[in-house]
Amino acid sequence: MSSVLAIFLQEVPGPVLVLGIFLPVTLLLLLLIAYFRIKLMAVEEELAQTSDRQNKFGSSQNKRVRRR
Repeated sequence: MSSVLAIFLQEVPGPVLVLGIFLPVTLLLLLLIAYFRIKLMAVEEELAQTSDRQNKFGSSQNKRVRRR
């Protein structure tokens, strides 16, 4: 198995490996990381807004219950 890999690496030039395989895979992974980071930031912002709304409504409901 290692001889097949050695023959393959001898026949394929280095720039083809770098530009044809490693660079596209690296760029794809970086793009996925950026995409999921943006999505995570949006979800965190939405959760913060939701918790703020619950705190406002929750405190007003607690005041009503305490008055009774």
